[in-house]
Amino acid sequence: MDITQNMDKTLESLKHNFAKVRTGRANANVLNDITVDYYGVATPITQVAAIKTPEAHLLVIEPWDKALVNAIMKAVSASDLGITPNSDGIVVRLPFPAPTEERRRGLVKECRELAEQAKVGIRNIRREANGKLERDEELTEDEIRREQAKVQKHTDDYVKKVDEMLQVKEAEVMEI
Repeated sequence: MDITQNMDKTLESLKHNFAKVRTGRANANVLNDITVDYYGVATPITQVAAIKTPEAHLLVIEPWDKALVNAIMKAVSASDLGITPNSDGIVVRLPFPAPTEERRRGLVKECRELAEQAKVGIRNIRREANGKLERDEELTEDEIRREQAKVQKHTDDYVKKVDEMLQVKEAEVMEI
């Protein structure tokens, strides 16, 4: 069965979504989904610039083509990051202010919602796998039950992994 592969994809998706949750630390992954107009083509910032983290609360975007500085400024401002970029004409600086206690609690809540969505996805994969087993006419009832028990154990393992990922992310978000 390909449930392992599908559940791994769900974990990867959760990891990607967690990377987009902005903590007080500067993280280059928040720029992954931001595109800039590069000679008429929407190109990810990560493909047109070097991204550096000189200190914990600052990202520096250094475009390879200096003409892109203004386009990068516009793209970051238009994004949902909530960060005001600064520029000296050569590089773009993104200062990450430390979130307030209330904001951190909101971010934890957002992380929990993302984790719950991942769990629902894993359970849907389980449901589909169990449905396939029940429709398989070559299997006896006992074989079906044994296979369903294996699917359930697999599901429990992946739900546990989601919980562990959530715990790590919550600790990261609540860290001052």
